Amino acid sequence: MLKAVKVRLYPTTEQEIALAKSFGCARWYWNYALNACIQHYEETGKSLKVSVYKAYLPQLKVEHPWLKEDCYSAVLQCVAINLNKAYANFFEGRARFPRFKSKHHKQSIQYPQNVKVMGDCLEIPKIGVIKAVFHRPIEGKIKTVTISKTPTDKYFASILLEIEGAESQISGDKIQGIDLGLKDFAIVHDGNEVIKYSNPKHLKRHEKNLARKQKKFARKVKGTNSRNKYKKLVAKVHERVSNSRQDFLHKLSRKLVDESQVIVVENLNVKGMVRNRKLSKSISDVGWGMFVNFLDYKLKAKDGQLAEIGRFFPSSKTCSCCGHVLDELTLDIREWDCPSCGTHHDRDSNAALNIRNEGIRILKNGEPLAVDGFPGISKVANPKGGGNPVIADRGCVRPPTRKGKGQRSVRSEARTVPDRVGVG
Repeated sequence: MLKAVKVRLYPTTEQEIALAKSFGCARWYWNYALNACIQHYEETGKSLKVSVYKAYLPQLKVEHPWLKEDCYSAVLQCVAINLNKAYANFFEGRARFPRFKSKHHKQSIQYPQNVKVMGDCLEIPKIGVIKAVFHRPIEGKIKTVTISKTPTDKYFASILLEIEGAESQISGDKIQGIDLGLKDFAIVHDGNEVIKYSNPKHLKRHEKNLARKQKKFARKVKGTNSRNKYKKLVAKVHERVSNSRQDFLHKLSRKLVDESQVIVVENLNVKGMVRNRKLSKSISDVGWGMFVNFLDYKLKAKDGQLAEIGRFFPSSKTCSCCGHVLDELTLDIREWDCPSCGTHHDRDSNAALNIRNEGIRILKNGEPLAVDGFPGISKVANPKGGGNPVIADRGCVRPPTRKGKGQRSVRSEARTVPDRVGVG
């Protein structure tokens, strides 16, 4: 089992200079190799193999001695491997075409070996012993360590660990259906009661502060120290919003996972929904995709299961009592009465219950469910958990968009203050 632990680093001034040199060497080699790949394709129409631009390194170190002096050799090998992976993700539709890197954005380097934990410090080749803050014990074999520098000049190390014989923590036995929304971030139904978690809208709370600092930043002359100062201030606001968003999502997902063994959600087309110019900011801010990903990996760690139903399943228009489906239900209607059985429904609570019931039906029958709008692809109940659709050969794919390719959104946030509503 692989597990990653992210820790904060506090390098000295000399170590910051050494890290900056390593960042620069890795960035330069990435840009050199990417340019070589592009030129080779333009001349021959074929892709350049990773072994070819790896073989450039010995000659490049002779022509540019600083590549050998300032950077650990395995870091440059990882750059080549990551570039090859970026091309593979592009050709398989999971990411955009690889781009050239700039010194003005986030910096990172990867160490595949020879990194050691020494008490409350991290020993890194050619950098030295860096003070670190470990919020949990580092257990297992260290596979790789990725050191990054954020736009706010903070340093972090992501330590990938291989843990043998990890025991899953089994807790909770509920089956919960979750309807995700904007007014209420999540409406959770466990079959007996419904709990609504409000959307705190962190970005909206920081909009005035962000606009004020962006306005001051825009007035500064390019290249001046004053502009660099305000650029960092703007980045700090964005970082604060991102941290508060992730904090909420981690706490809420942990709470729900601890209570349940199976969680059912809708397979939302977030990439298509953000094209709505009136709701795009709110949808990007709410972070549905990140929330589902958090649920997925936390359920897998406890041998739980995440089930996704089709995005076109009429959860809001279906009566959870008799199964009657309305012809039309506009977004402004939040409550409605079933014309067949007369039951009064809250739109979101009814949708959450229908999502739960549909997930139970699929898991119980083990029926393959066609991914809506894309014939030939199906997703079935995964007995070992996981929230991604599965093809007939059991290979995991990402949720498709209208073009058949795509990936989840990574934005999210909110505060875990539930409003309990009893259901008879």
